[in-house]
Amino acid sequence: MSNTKTPMTSHGLWLPPMQQQIFRDLLHVFSYPGRLAECTAESMTWLALLAALTDGEVTIADPHGLIAADIWPKLEARSGTPETATFIVADGGRTMDFQPCTGSLESPETGATLLLRVAALGEHSEDGVLLNLSGPGIQGNTELFVSGLHPSWLIARAGLAVFPLGIDLLLCDEYRFAALPRTTRVETGDLI
Repeated sequence: MSNTKTPMTSHGLWLPPMQQQIFRDLLHVFSYPGRLAECTAESMTWLALLAALTDGEVTIADPHGLIAADIWPKLEARSGTPETATFIVADGGRTMDFQPCTGSLESPETGATLLLRVAALGEHSEDGVLLNLSGPGIQGNTELFVSGLHPSWLIARAGLAVFPLGIDLLLCDEYRFAALPRTTRVETGDLI
């Protein structure tokens, strides 16, 4: 994955109908962890998700410098550190080198949501990993293939999960996204 910042190409991303559609898709993937949703925006998937999720009341951390300077005003959110931000956008192919907020017993909903950019979702590849998922919203179990996800993200997620505390993950490739809420149990299969 390239570390270069890609400019926003779709003005429709900032319009309410597009953001409402993306938000409905987000509700669906959080209700059914591991299911893939197609991003309907003509833009980077992770940016479309941020546009639908953020407002002036939240903070975003960008530890890998993925958000271009001209995009910040459109997001309306404040910049934060990875340890305190509401939302964190990161390159999932890199090592996780920070500890996101997991919430508190009084306010577990303040745990961070991480948007991780990965190479591909749902496609077998040599550098991919098979995730075996179970928990609320999954009948029995389901599988999700992810390429370009450094193992440190899953290790850290497991170490931070002491329900109701934890972090929620949104995995995004160029066209699709999937959710791994904190209530989802994740076991990794062999490398594909």
